[in-house]
Amino acid sequence: MNTRIISRYLQLLRKSNNYTQEELAKELYISRQAISKWETGITLPDLEVLLKISKLYGITINDILEPPIQAKRIADFEQISVIPESELKEILGQFDTRSLVIASMGASPEINEYLEKLFPNIDYRLMREHIGLVRIEEVEAIQKEIVSMINLEKEIQ
Repeated sequence: MNTRIISRYLQLLRKSNNYTQEELAKELYISRQAISKWETGITLPDLEVLLKISKLYGITINDILEPPIQAKRIADFEQISVIPESELKEILGQFDTRSLVIASMGASPEINEYLEKLFPNIDYRLMREHIGLVRIEEVEAIQKEIVSMINLEKEIQ
């Protein structure tokens, strides 16, 4: 379960169903601040509220907790360079430095150069040495999360 993706997906659901945070809060009998906290990833709805949300949007709780994100923009991490730089920087800025460096460990030299150009303040070599060996599953999980966030961003806009 990925809180960052769930929070962005909750925002997508709300916007695609033409609700403001205030309107959705009234519909669910909760505060607007609770919705804001979900959408920023501070908290997630409890089970009772997840059930209300799923009924409201006509989806399952599982769809909320594991969003069915389609690869409408990119299918894998090696394609991130097709995303406009300013947008990519904003999306990648949601990730901590360690995660970005780990994602780069499984990328081509071209993508590594691109990331180093986007974030020149990160010393990738030093960070890789500090992090050490990483399981490929961790690299793939972070890359998949980045790809999902890129594909979700387009849906939200």
